[in-house]
Amino acid sequence: MVAVATAVARSLRGAIGDGQNLALVAKNRVSEADDVAVRIAARSLAKRGADYTTEVRRLLDSALAVMARHGTASKARVADIVAEAGLSNDAFYRHFPSKDALVLALLEDGTERLARYVAHQMDKAPTAEGKVRKWVEGMLSQTSEPTATTTLAILAYGNGHPDPSVDHYNASVPVAALLVAPFRDLGNADPGPDTLLVAHAVIGRVSDFLWSRTHPTAADLDRIAAFCLRAAI
Repeated sequence: MVAVATAVARSLRGAIGDGQNLALVAKNRVSEADDVAVRIAARSLAKRGADYTTEVRRLLDSALAVMARHGTASKARVADIVAEAGLSNDAFYRHFPSKDALVLALLEDGTERLARYVAHQMDKAPTAEGKVRKWVEGMLSQTSEPTATTTLAILAYGNGHPDPSVDHYNASVPVAALLVAPFRDLGNADPGPDTLLVAHAVIGRVSDFLWSRTHPTAADLDRIAAFCLRAAI
């Protein structure tokens, strides 16, 4: 009997051990399956993200092209923009709830491009005064063609009745940030508020040139640069 009992116990222990091993294997397989599912889902999301990025860029570039053609005489429709992009209305509304949202994105995209260009120009100046002047030159470059026509078209769209659900974008902030370091070097202990005021003023002056379809003279450049330098002190 003892031998039988011992054999039964040994068999039970083996069965329990085998059960635990099987459970562990099953758990590992589920975990591995989850890992595979996560990887596949991640790849799908990455591809979709890349596709969506391409869609948005096509819509932005096409909107700029269509708005430049229309100018301020008439406003482009969503149908015009998606036709130019070779996309569908569904693709447009997947990314933008309204045309106002698209215009806001164009403003943001254009401002970021301008900020990168101005920063590059400022890097060429060895002094703080020179950097401020380069900043002014870069900002006034928006009044030159073909940039002027496109910028004016975007301003014309933005001067309508915006969708209240669309967040406001302050175009002064990224370009004002470029003046913080040179203003500080010129002795301004708290340059943030002053650079923002300067950016507002210069963007307003650029807008004046655009709407009047005039170009700043050398005297205008000197006057605006002098104004900015006074604000830095």
